[in-house]
Amino acid sequence: MTTEPTEPTGPTGPAGPAEPAAASGGGGARAWLRERSELGVCLLLFALGVLVLTDALTMDVDIAQRGPIGPRTVPFVVGAGLLLVGALLAVDVLRGGRGEAEGGEDVDLDEPADWRTVLLLTGVFLGAAVLIGPLGFPIAGALLFWGAAYALGSRHHDRDPLIAAGLSLFTYFVFDNLLGVPLPGGPLMGVL
Repeated sequence: MTTEPTEPTGPTGPAGPAEPAAASGGGGARAWLRERSELGVCLLLFALGVLVLTDALTMDVDIAQRGPIGPRTVPFVVGAGLLLVGALLAVDVLRGGRGEAEGGEDVDLDEPADWRTVLLLTGVFLGAAVLIGPLGFPIAGALLFWGAAYALGSRHHDRDPLIAAGLSLFTYFVFDNLLGVPLPGGPLMGVL
């Protein structure tokens, strides 16, 4: 029995023929990055963390400083948290971790967007931004919270304004009195 010699089709190695790598034109790095696209999220988290920390370091706090915990505390915690989460995510991705595909969401992608809700929320946010100067934060915040609840579908006309007013006053007192971040009080400045 005789065997006929076969012609080699190209260089081979442990992975087989090397033709696909040559045909891609140096796309190895691009393919590596495409497989680890979560690194883009890591970069975004790093950039946001650096931005928040830089902003906290350049903040003028002489006016609002009322103790050891001042207006810089929360930005420092948030910025450090963003850097930490970005670093942990990068390590996980480089070790081969992959994000799971979304399978548990009950979203019908064939349905059109609910533009009425989007436009109502946009109007509520813009209205609150315009009204915060003349009316102050407690009133503008209450209108913001109530308008957002209405835009998102709540129709409890007796309960929603009371909850919105309570949330707005609570937020005002936390920022103005506890954190030392002055918010405009508007006509209620003398009362509050």
